[in-house]
Amino acid sequence: MNKTQFVSRLAEKTKLTKAEAERALNGVVEIITEQLKGGDKVNLTGFGSFSVGERAPRTGRNPQTGQPIDIPAARVPKFKAGKILKDSVS
Repeated sequence: MNKTQFVSRLAEKTKLTKAEAERALNGVVEIITEQLKGGDKVNLTGFGSFSVGERAPRTGRNPQTGQPIDIPAARVPKFKAGKILKDSVS
C-alpha cells in the first residue's frame, strides 16, 4: 500500500475528505518525526512504539572494489509492534 492508497482508505474509515485525511496523516508523521528527532519515544498503546537507536561505527566493504570502508555511527529510527498489532496479524 502506498501513501495515496493509505489516504484513500483513511478517508473512507474516518469519513474525512481525501484532503483532510492527507493533512491528518501528514500531521501524525510530522509529530512522530519531531519527537524522534528530539530523542523522545512515541508509544501508541496496542499498536507499537517508535524510538531512536544508536548504531555503532563499523567497517564494511565496497562491493565494487572489495576495499574496506569505515561506516560512521548513526542514529536510526526503530519500531516495535505492540501486542494488539502482533496478535491481529498472527
